[in-house]
Amino acid sequence: MEHSNKMTKKELVWNICITFSYLSGATAISCLLFFVAGDTANVGIVYMMAVVFISRFSNGYVPGVIASFISVICVNLIFTYPFMLLNFTLEGYPITFIALLLISSLTSATTSHLKEQNRIINEREKMLMEAEKETMRANLLRAVSHDLRTPLTGIIGASSSYLEDDKSLSYEEKSRLVNEIREDANWLLNMVENLLSVTRIRNTKAQVSKSYEPFEEVASEAVQRFHKRIPDVMVRVTVPDALVMVPMDATLIEQVIINLLENAACHSNTTAPIQITISTQGDCARFDIRDYGDGISPERLHSLFDGHASSSDHCCDTKKGMGIGLSICKTIITAHNGSITAFNMNQGALFTFTLPLGENSCE
Repeated sequence: MEHSNKMTKKELVWNICITFSYLSGATAISCLLFFVAGDTANVGIVYMMAVVFISRFSNGYVPGVIASFISVICVNLIFTYPFMLLNFTLEGYPITFIALLLISSLTSATTSHLKEQNRIINEREKMLMEAEKETMRANLLRAVSHDLRTPLTGIIGASSSYLEDDKSLSYEEKSRLVNEIREDANWLLNMVENLLSVTRIRNTKAQVSKSYEPFEEVASEAVQRFHKRIPDVMVRVTVPDALVMVPMDATLIEQVIINLLENAACHSNTTAPIQITISTQGDCARFDIRDYGDGISPERLHSLFDGHASSSDHCCDTKKGMGIGLSICKTIITAHNGSITAFNMNQGALFTFTLPLGENSCE
């Protein structure tokens, strides 16, 4: 992204106003110091401070340099005898004049340079964020193409079998086909909810609407919704003694918890209960969800949240992957300035995400 060096009329007016305001303020303060308090030593410092502020809040190098010249002239004209007359021939004054001009000009140039460097850094960060969004978008599209195709194929196959072999199928076989259609339809509904969650974040430029919510109640609501979809899986929840209030979008965080619970239920290949632990860690709230199953293959750990679909994964109906759900979890947690990680334990896997208790990010 290139920055134009040509100054607009609005920027010119702004520079003039900033320069005039700070130099006027510096002159007023210097008059108080000189004529009321009799302080002559700090007049030059006051003008140098004005130059620093002008360089900070104006556009470009020119206002600060011009302010340096005006400051030196004001010191000579107003605060150096003979008053209200320019006199650069006084003994020692040329050195003072040159020193003050150099210090003011260097200060202005340094301040303007730092401001320009900060602008460049901000632009690069924006470009990196856009590149990351594009990468995430590509990963999500790749995961969607896999995770939506599989249940749709199952629905089409089961419904075709039901319609074509209606007379020859037994009641149990018909029930099995209808149950498969229902499971695949529920999976598609869950997928749509996930995609709507991501769309909601993208439409607000990754800025979510937060309000302080009790973390335990949000987790409880998520567990109840999870049990409506998968009622046979036991979930044990451990919460701290003190109430943990976290700034969050409760609906989105519920979606994250449900995704992690469904991932644990579908991929752990065990009937052992899922363990949820809520705690605080420094300035962050921590949410741990652990299963006691097979764990995660080591080659997948580094790309687990990138949205890559894996046809080798087995889920509740042995057909669906876990790529898109975890990718959406990362998108939501990142939008909350939190972090999410996954580890293999001695038995099973541990997923952890943190949310800041205040405005700072969790690493």
